[in-house]
Amino acid sequence: MAIVVLLAAGALLALVLQSRHDIDREARNRSVAVAETFAHQLGLQPALKTSDPSTILQPLAEQTRKAAGVDFIVVMDTNGIRYSHPQPDRIGKRFVGTIEPSLQGKVHTESVEGPLGKEIQAVVPVKDPDGDVVALVSAGLTVENVSGALDRQLPVILLAIATGLALATVGTWLISRRLRRQTHGLGTQEMTRMYEHHDAVLHAVREGVVITDGDGQLLLANDEAKRLLGLPENAEGRPIRDVPGLERRMADLLLSGREATDEVIGSGDRLLVVNQRPTHPRGRPEGAVVTIRDSTEMQILTTRAETARRRLKLLYDAGGDIGTTLDVVRTAEELAAVAVPRFADFVTVDLADQVIDGDEPAPGADMRRTAISGIRSDHPLYPVGRLIDFLPSTPQARGYGTGRAELVPDLSQAPGWQAQDPPRARAIVDYGIHSLIAAPLMARGVVLGVVNFWRSQKHEPFDEDELSLAEELVARAAVSMDNARRYTREHALAVTLQRSLLPRALPEQSAMDVAHFYLPAQSGVGGDWFDVIPLPGSRVALVVGDVVGHGLHAAATMGRLRTAVHNFSSLDLPPDEILARLDDLVQRIDHDHNQDAEDADGGVLGATCLYAVYDPVSQRCTMARAGHLPPLLVGPDGTTQIVELPAGPPLGLGGMPFETAELELAEGSQLVLYTDGLVEERTRDISEGLELLRAALSHPDRDPHDSCRAVLDMLLPARPTDDVALLIARTRTLGPNRVAQWDVAFEPSAVGAMRSVAAKKLDEWDLTELGFAAELILSELITNALRHGSGPVRVRLLRDHNLTCEVWDGSSTAPHLRYAATTDEGGRGLFLVAQLSEHWGTRYTPEGKVIWAELALPGTPGGGEAVLSAFLDVDPL
Repeated sequence: MAIVVLLAAGALLALVLQSRHDIDREARNRSVAVAETFAHQLGLQPALKTSDPSTILQPLAEQTRKAAGVDFIVVMDTNGIRYSHPQPDRIGKRFVGTIEPSLQGKVHTESVEGPLGKEIQAVVPVKDPDGDVVALVSAGLTVENVSGALDRQLPVILLAIATGLALATVGTWLISRRLRRQTHGLGTQEMTRMYEHHDAVLHAVREGVVITDGDGQLLLANDEAKRLLGLPENAEGRPIRDVPGLERRMADLLLSGREATDEVIGSGDRLLVVNQRPTHPRGRPEGAVVTIRDSTEMQILTTRAETARRRLKLLYDAGGDIGTTLDVVRTAEELAAVAVPRFADFVTVDLADQVIDGDEPAPGADMRRTAISGIRSDHPLYPVGRLIDFLPSTPQARGYGTGRAELVPDLSQAPGWQAQDPPRARAIVDYGIHSLIAAPLMARGVVLGVVNFWRSQKHEPFDEDELSLAEELVARAAVSMDNARRYTREHALAVTLQRSLLPRALPEQSAMDVAHFYLPAQSGVGGDWFDVIPLPGSRVALVVGDVVGHGLHAAATMGRLRTAVHNFSSLDLPPDEILARLDDLVQRIDHDHNQDAEDADGGVLGATCLYAVYDPVSQRCTMARAGHLPPLLVGPDGTTQIVELPAGPPLGLGGMPFETAELELAEGSQLVLYTDGLVEERTRDISEGLELLRAALSHPDRDPHDSCRAVLDMLLPARPTDDVALLIARTRTLGPNRVAQWDVAFEPSAVGAMRSVAAKKLDEWDLTELGFAAELILSELITNALRHGSGPVRVRLLRDHNLTCEVWDGSSTAPHLRYAATTDEGGRGLFLVAQLSEHWGTRYTPEGKVIWAELALPGTPGGGEAVLSAFLDVDPL
């Protein structure tokens, strides 16, 4: 760029100087030409002879000046006095310049400081016919006009120079850019050093490099390539076909110019790996670059490394694919699937029959085929589910007994294996299965079964390396299998315990039609429970509860709470008091466990419970809950609502009271109690579950069993992660034909009247056989109410599965059964009541208490006159 600028500056200077010289010369030549032309004009000499030459010559000179493009034409006499001038005031004055050469007949040019400024002028003589100089003519241009012409030319010159400079700059930039791109910005020293390094590396690397051109000539071959291909020293520059020692297959590859990746070509006793890439320096194939490496020594190592890699991959996949569930059968299926077809063509898993049930196997136990996986399904191997008693001569029996894997390279030459089932053995060999590995499943010193690996497609039998791989694979799977077995045993124990603690059948009662469902969790038995408890007065209690946690401890705690609920219910306490007593019990359980540091984690982390009591006579339901989900109520018209029940704290927290709610239920209403395992799931919010439950229950025409099935079809998960308990009860009522009630006057004479009224009612109910016992019980209970209680007093008879006699009074004093001495006059009333009735007891109401007694109906065990014989111990006369 500096050279270009200097050349441009020199050219500009030269052009300016040349232009000035040319313009000056042109100005002198034009001045001479104009002056000579005017001097030879025909009218010039006659005008000079007139008395006033200026009159003629001034206009003529001005006209000629303008036509000729000069700045002035001056006519003067031989003394230099002007006859004409562009400035008329200069006429008559002496000419400024040199006239002596012209007076001698010469043409003279010069530059002077004239009237018009710096002037370039020519002076020409005017000669008469005799050759004498009679006048002079001068014509010329001012230097300003001459420079103006140059100035007008200078922009053109500068523009041309600028254009040339711009083109040179762009060309220089493009060339520099291309050079930088081709040389990657390296200078000459870097290029030289890079070439030296390139040459040193090219001939020092242990990989052959060959470069060919598009005409099939060998341009370059480094030392390693010459050694591997056996090329002579003068091979470069020769056609590939003419290079001696080059294998034909290698020559064909080099001439093809195609792309090749890790292509294996034999060259003598070497195994070469060749990579070829075509070169495209100008957008078209013009040769190729080939790299060659010797893989003869690496082939064996590569094969071994690939085999090791596949084995490690198999063991890695086995670690992730086996034992995804705590299910024995599923674990066996995963073990069989992971080894086919990467290790064996067929895999069978035979487990001791006790293992499937979660127990430890006994020595010599029969094995059941638990899983099969293979490349085909038409194999002749024993099917899944087959109970197999392996003979001692079989590799399976030996492996099961010793705990070591057995390898059978050729099944056709294994008489001990064939002795198990000769026809099937022949079918297996004819099928193409020829080799076997029997690896025992051993975990924690116990053999759980045998895994059989069968080979059919590969002609080579299993070898010792594959035997060790099978042992490691089975050893990893055995731990998962034993975990699944232990879980199965614990799960079975927990389920057995739980089912033994839950009600096996619902008791007989007339207050409700009840349907129930219970399903333990697949991942671990929990502590959910339900119960239906008949209460005195034809009432019934519905209970649903949930113990936090899973496993045996949760199931055992559930059994304790369910037993406690039964005991507290026998006291006929209201729901809030029962929950309060349960809360105290859970706190005591936690306290007892916390006393022992080893069992600190075995306490009850919490429990929930919902307790409801329904009276079919008043059609009222009283309920309370301790941290449990509220029940759903389905009306006879199909309307479904969540019962607004006060939410008490979960059992075991203590310090907060429980509240009850009382509802009046129309006959045919359905009360739905459930645990959170039904409506709550990982993929479903609890509110969504409640809406689904309401939708499934909005069909009042269904009976409880149909409603239960509809709920389960809509809400039950495929694999429940928590226990599911569901209780659906449809209410019934005891109509007036089964209930009799009277108010009793608070006076002793009312006892006899009530006995008579009660006897008539029993006659109407065809219960005359119970008249004596019922009259005696009512007489004693009413007498106690009048003597020890307070008004008002009422009597109620209920005819249900038994006859219930109830006496109400306003006192909260509880009667006590006592045994009177032989000398006592009283104290035998309640003893008679206890002997005559099946059951008797007391329950408290907000207005006082109720003493009740139940009599078995005639035709039932203990009914009728059999009641009297229970306490009349009279010797026959």
